[in-house]
Amino acid sequence: MALKILLADDDPLIREGLKIILGMDSEFEVVATVADGLQALDYCLKNEVEVALLDVRMPVMNGVQATKEICSQTQTKVLILTTFDDQEFITQAIKNGAKGYLIKNNPPERIKDALKMVASGSTVMQDVVFDKLKQGWYLEQENKFDSGLFSERELEIIKLLAKGYSNKQIAQTLFITEGTVKNYITSVLNKTGLEHRTQIAVYYLKGSKSV
Repeated sequence: MALKILLADDDPLIREGLKIILGMDSEFEVVATVADGLQALDYCLKNEVEVALLDVRMPVMNGVQATKEICSQTQTKVLILTTFDDQEFITQAIKNGAKGYLIKNNPPERIKDALKMVASGSTVMQDVVFDKLKQGWYLEQENKFDSGLFSERELEIIKLLAKGYSNKQIAQTLFITEGTVKNYITSVLNKTGLEHRTQIAVYYLKGSKSV
């Protein structure tokens, strides 16, 4: 079944271009194209959308704020696609629940792969984004990653999360059930005070020397 995608960008050429590109692939169904974050939120509240592909700078409500509202009020996953890769946008988008952050200079196939990965539960970050996160431009916590907080199995799962593995992929790699993976992730969240799996990955990448 085709993935239901919403496109939000204030540039009509970008919107229509992406709609055409995705529309040519039977794996995707573009259910709506909108020009701002508020329209994106409104549509996601009223309709089934699996992944919202959002620009950052949009009128009325920008993509960062829209990410927060969409992730907190709906089941829709958010992938940021933008020309801006500065610290503030990356930090806030991930903190607000975005499952991926890509720059617009990526080829169409890369964007398609990212949409499928985000829909399946994986985290997608472009190298330039990860590089900035590893330089310490994200979590408010000042402490380094403390491996002593976690069991051996939790550490294995954290490292796989940092590589962008979905729960299913982690389960297959470690020969455990997806339910067990979810339980371990919940335990890690409780120990760190973080809110979602993307923050776990960034916490590890920021503080661990062996990525």
